[in-house]
Amino acid sequence: MTYRAEVAGTTSSGRFAPQWLTAGRYGLSSSEPHSGYVRGAVERRIENDSLRLWRLGYGLDMAVAAGMPSVFIPQQVYAAVEYRGFRLTAGCREMEMELKYDALSSGGMTFSDNARPVPQLRLAIPEWKNISRHARMVWLKAHAAYGMMTDGHWTEDFAGGRGQTANLFMRRVLYHSKAAYFRFGNPERFPLNFTLGLEMVAQFGGKVWNVRQRAGSTQEIAQSEKMPTGLKAFWHALIPGGSDVNDGDFANVQGNQLGSWNLSLDWTADNWSARTYLDHYFEDHSQMFIQYGWRDMLLGFEVQPPKNPVVDGMVYEFIRTTDQSGPVYHDATSEFPIQISGADMYYNHHIYGCYQHWGMVMGNPLIVSPVYNGDAASGNKYGGKLFTYHSRIVAHHLGLSGAPVTGLQWRALLSHQKSLGNYTAPLTPIHQTSWMLEAAYSPARQKTWSFKVALAGHHGDILGNSTGASFTVCHSGLIFRRL
Repeated sequence: MTYRAEVAGTTSSGRFAPQWLTAGRYGLSSSEPHSGYVRGAVERRIENDSLRLWRLGYGLDMAVAAGMPSVFIPQQVYAAVEYRGFRLTAGCREMEMELKYDALSSGGMTFSDNARPVPQLRLAIPEWKNISRHARMVWLKAHAAYGMMTDGHWTEDFAGGRGQTANLFMRRVLYHSKAAYFRFGNPERFPLNFTLGLEMVAQFGGKVWNVRQRAGSTQEIAQSEKMPTGLKAFWHALIPGGSDVNDGDFANVQGNQLGSWNLSLDWTADNWSARTYLDHYFEDHSQMFIQYGWRDMLLGFEVQPPKNPVVDGMVYEFIRTTDQSGPVYHDATSEFPIQISGADMYYNHHIYGCYQHWGMVMGNPLIVSPVYNGDAASGNKYGGKLFTYHSRIVAHHLGLSGAPVTGLQWRALLSHQKSLGNYTAPLTPIHQTSWMLEAAYSPARQKTWSFKVALAGHHGDILGNSTGASFTVCHSGLIFRRL
């Protein structure tokens, strides 16, 4: 059982803190120019029982913050039990991304490290499990989970309060995620292997205020509407189906359904490895298959070179989300009986607002989170709207890391993105560059202590200009060891 005590702070010159001092930190950060927290945790990692059939893990990780959406933050509170490779986890826990280099990637399109964990009950096969018997050539990772968003009070405050504004907000929204990854090959026999994965998420249930009446429908929608939460709603989250209360004559599927196809080709040698991967995002069903072609994607290249004092990891990613099945959406009618499933509006939904938690998108952070819109009192015309206004982007991202001497590690991130706005609020292309340089040091004689400092900035017309710094001091160690 281990403990960790940590204090961190961020300060910057612009309206917002530099993007890479906010993004990719599991939501324990702030877009405000000045913020900080004190954090304490105790944890017993389930990996400690690696030689046992039954494994047990648990953790309590709390923070008290300033300049963040809430003061008291239960960042991780969980218990996990595992038997023969099947793991059941209850609570909220920071989950690493699959098929991505967490420290250097910009983030997955469906699952990333950008938002606070969602409390959930999660059944998973967390490590590669052989499903091809003696051939050992087909492997599986998978999970399925149900949970509930915890940001209901925040969404109401952000939107301006019940009855004070027409902005959309919601409370007690339910969450479902599932994924399956198949790996073909055996690195012990041949260094090349291929991975195919499918990730899916649904937001459903809860109570929503100011649901917009869908065009062409005569159905009256109340100021607040309770969404279905029965067994059928849970089933429709697992297997997409049903319809929403304001679909009217044009039934779609119940809730906000989204996901990604993931493909990865890996080469693993004795002392180095390389990977190329593709993450194709889809909303509903229009981009799930090849109906409109896969023009949007995150395409990445990762190299971990032989051990050297200069660079130990390199990642380059190209992101394009400008197509979104085209600009036209049309439900089939008797006058024009053709369904056109365009204008996908990535991360946005007509009932649940945005695929976000506590203001931060749960996918790739280069699609700017709604927290940057400002609240309803900010004076911004987008203030208080749970909506991503820069969802059509072209971006390049570079990540580098190294460990030149024992105890010292460095990391550098550089991103450039072009935004076209979105199909409802298009823009003449505007640009932004974001960067970060970070160094972490743990003294050889005092390994229980670690110190981290980062310099960062973003410059351009999307978030404006800002330069800032952050620091983190951490003390960790063993509470007890069982022999």
